[in-house]
Amino acid sequence: MTKILILGDSLVADHDWQACMPFFKVDNLGVPGATATDLLASLPDIITWIASSDVIVVMIGTNDLLLGNDNFVTQLKNILIQLSHNCPTAEILVTSLLPMDLPNLPHNSVVSLNTRVEAITMRTGCCFLDIHKRFVGSDKKLFQEDGVHLTTTAYALWERALLEHIAFLVEND
Repeated sequence: MTKILILGDSLVADHDWQACMPFFKVDNLGVPGATATDLLASLPDIITWIASSDVIVVMIGTNDLLLGNDNFVTQLKNILIQLSHNCPTAEILVTSLLPMDLPNLPHNSVVSLNTRVEAITMRTGCCFLDIHKRFVGSDKKLFQEDGVHLTTTAYALWERALLEHIAFLVEND
């Protein structure tokens, strides 16, 4: 059975990924409030999960952005390098940042950061899943009142995109 490890912040932690992917074994190690620096520091503690995974999904950077740290891409690069080194046979999939609705967020900052995230992802030999475009193209209510956390509808959209991409990665192995 294909083992999927999902790493990230509350956007990952707040969802039951196993329920939407019953044909896979899913380990959700999302941590509410986590930043890229936190995830990088936690990698030695989760090496057992990393080493036994077939697909590793990374969704990090939201809290960094909220804290004004748009340089988290450097930590993301180090995360991807360590994951690739510790599990060279796993497919590593990085999910884009979402189009959060926050008044203090400069226009196009998420798009700009996603361009940097995609470039780092490609340079490290990983895969990039741009769910930002799917969210922007939706006419549904995707965010809760805080403008960051997701609705059930948003998770369903993310699930479909993730499952399509994982099916492609697993099929091509």
